[in-house]
Amino acid sequence: MQFTLTDLWGHMGLFARGIVVVLGVMSVASLIVMAERLVVFNRSSGESRSFAAKMAAMLAKGDLASASGSNLGQKVGHLGRVIGSGLTAWRVSPRSEREVAVESVARALERQAQREVQSLKRGLSVLATIGSTSPFVGLLGTVMGIVTAFQQMAKAGSGGLGTVSAGIAEALVTTAFGLLVAIPAVMAYNFLQGWVDARAVAISESSNEFLDVVAKQAAGHSGQ
Repeated sequence: MQFTLTDLWGHMGLFARGIVVVLGVMSVASLIVMAERLVVFNRSSGESRSFAAKMAAMLAKGDLASASGSNLGQKVGHLGRVIGSGLTAWRVSPRSEREVAVESVARALERQAQREVQSLKRGLSVLATIGSTSPFVGLLGTVMGIVTAFQQMAKAGSGGLGTVSAGIAEALVTTAFGLLVAIPAVMAYNFLQGWVDARAVAISESSNEFLDVVAKQAAGHSGQ
């Protein structure tokens, strides 16, 4: 027997083949999540940068009335949705009560920021699960394969490495597949989770800057 993938697959038992198929499905699922998240993150970053450039000019003047009434479209990214919720809260809050208005805007910003972070994390749990479980799935196939190899050796009534080497090689293939699935999934999860954490910090900083503008505007209204 030659130790090629085709030959190993041909000699694999039903259980080992099932393990390989499961690992293949897990690999495809992780690749789909990686690609989908990268597209979403790239699009959201571009839209957020575009929104920040447009909104910065309005907020620099301290004119929240025109900013809250402006229509920047639906494609504003995660940052635009957070700041947009703050603008909406400011528009409907009472101008005569400064503390109530600022608090209302702060709560709106916090709620939307939490929603956006959770939305950005969508699918990352799949990568984490695949990265942590696929080595064990492969190990399960290896253990069962070795058990089968020793059973065959017992039936043959002879010992020696040559008797079980083919069966052990087949069994170890499932562990290798498990690692091949897990390593990219873990790397992708760490990268994407780091990206989400960085966006969460950026959202928090932008929300605080916007809240400062709201506080100044509310102070101006209450002083009139």
